[in-house]
Parts: sequence; structure tokens; C-alpha cells
Amino acid sequence: MTWSRNSRLLLTAAAVVIVVAGLKAAAEIIGPLVLALSLTIVFHPLRLRLERRFPSWAVSIVVLVAVYTLILLLVLSLVVAVGRLAVLVPTYATQMDDYVQNVGDWLQDAGVGPEQVAAVTGSADVGRLVGAVTDLLSGLLGVLSNLFFIIALLLFLAFDSARVRELAAGAREDHGAFVDAMTSFARGTRSYLAVTAVFGLIVAVVDTGLLWALGIPAAFVWGVLAFVTNFIPNIGFVIGVVPPALIGLLEGGVDLMLVVIVTYSVVNVIIQSVIQPRFVGNAVGLSTTLTFVSLVFWAWVLGPLGALLAVPMSLFFKAVLVEMDPATRWMGPLVSGRPEGELP
Repeated sequence: MTWSRNSRLLLTAAAVVIVVAGLKAAAEIIGPLVLALSLTIVFHPLRLRLERRFPSWAVSIVVLVAVYTLILLLVLSLVVAVGRLAVLVPTYATQMDDYVQNVGDWLQDAGVGPEQVAAVTGSADVGRLVGAVTDLLSGLLGVLSNLFFIIALLLFLAFDSARVRELAAGAREDHGAFVDAMTSFARGTRSYLAVTAVFGLIVAVVDTGLLWALGIPAAFVWGVLAFVTNFIPNIGFVIGVVPPALIGLLEGGVDLMLVVIVTYSVVNVIIQSVIQPRFVGNAVGLSTTLTFVSLVFWAWVLGPLGALLAVPMSLFFKAVLVEMDPATRWMGPLVSGRPEGELP
């Protein structure tokens, strides 16, 4: 029995490795597919409400229009943000060179060798740092720019989802565990993405207003960045605050940079760390450590979009590998970081 169980675990692990390798190889397809599926899941409650009054085909059209409008607004925002950032960065080349020179002089006065000073000053490049932000926004924009593929996926998913309840009811009799696991995945994904989007929009509006009041250039760009990074678990706030803080340093010195950091910290800690988790509740069911690891892992597998969809991807594999199989459900508390009685 023990050997059989160990063999099963080894086969499962090998299968997971093969699946992950396939996902990484097909990242350009899997990313948009997961995004389309997640959006369909988020808008499914709207479908259920409308189906009480309207025919299914009409409801599918309404849901499609809502999803397409959301994608269009996001694409336009990212296009403007990336373009504005590309124009802004070169204007601070002189100020950055002056700061780098001052840092190099200070290091030399402190006794640091010329080679070490050259290495430090050579790596200090505002274009390289802010370029990471551009890569993040461009990575998401690159996926969204494949509108034909995403529109086609959403079209098929919107009309196919009209029969989800009927199909699930038919499958529950013989495959109840699978239906329950997929229901848990959909519920967790919907709660996470919907709440994160709402609070991300609130954070973006507040941050944009504060940055505009402080006189930080391209406040809209940093607001879009704040919205996008709100979907990145644990470290999203850190990624979002670095570029505007750096621009504050170049624009108004250390004092303005500190004001930006403190302002961002107060707003984001209150909204993202105190208020938002209360609305998400226990629906996600992933421990803090596992959430962070999943962020790094899915970013490696799927690229920038993987960082944004890390939680939904992890919820799917949790449903398939842990919740669906009675032999592995004991790992549920380990995955969620909560005792069995507190699991959702």
C-alpha cells in the first residue's frame, strides 16, 4: 500500500512537471486563455441575474459587451501610460547623471575603490529602472493587443457558459468531486479578481490625485501602474511606489521622494492590507508564503501576465491537485495556512 501511494505521488509530480513545461512553452496562448476564462468567471453572476428576465442569447451579448468594454478601457489606459512613460524618462537623464556623480563622489570619499565605484555608478540608470515598469505594462499590453484571439475566446466562452449549470448538474452524479473543485476555483477566482479590481481602481484614483497634487509628472501613468500592480500579490505595492518615488527624487529632491513614499504607504497599507482582505475573506484559501511563491513561479512560467494571474492559476491547480482527490485533501490546511475547521 505504501509503495503504491508513493508511486502515485511520484507519477503525479512527474505529470505536474510535464504540464508546467507545456504551459511555459505555450505561454503566449495560455496567458490570454486564462485571462479570458477569468473574465468570464468574474461576469458570471451578472449572467445569472439577467437570465431571470431575458433569454440566454441576449444575456450572452450583454456580458460580451461588458467584457469588451472593460478590455478596451484597459488597453487604452495602457497605451497612454506606456507612451507617456517613454516620453518622460529621457527628460531626466541630466538629473540622474548628477545624482549618480554625487553618489560616486561620496563613495570615493568613504574609501571605496575606483572599480567598485564604477560598478555602482554604471548600474544606476533611471531608464533601466523605469524600463522595468515599461516591460510590465508592455507585457500586459502585448497580451491584450492580441484582441482577435481574446475576443474569439470570450465569444465562445460567453455562449458556452450559458449551459454551465446544466452541464455541472449532469456531471455531479458521477464526478461530484470534480464539480465541487471547479466550483471552488471559480468562486475563489471571482472573489479575488473582482475585489482586487475594485480596490485597485480606488487605489489608482487616490494615488493619481495625490501625485497630481504633489506635482509629480505623469500622475496618470503611475495611477495605471498602481491599478495593475494591485493584482500582484505581496510585492505589488513595492513595485508601484518605486517609479513615482524616483521621479519625485529627480523632480523635487529627497523631500518630495519621502513625501511620495509616505503618502503611498499610508494609502496602500490602509486599503490593500486592512480593508481589502476583509472583503476577499477566506475565498482564496492560499497561505501568504504560497501566494508569494506562486507569484514568482507563474511569472517565470507565463511572463508578466503570470504575475497578474498568479492567484487564479494557483487556485486552479489547488482545485485539481488538492480538492478534487480525497487522497490529497489532507494538504488543504497546509496550502491555506489555516486549520481544517477554518477552511472555506
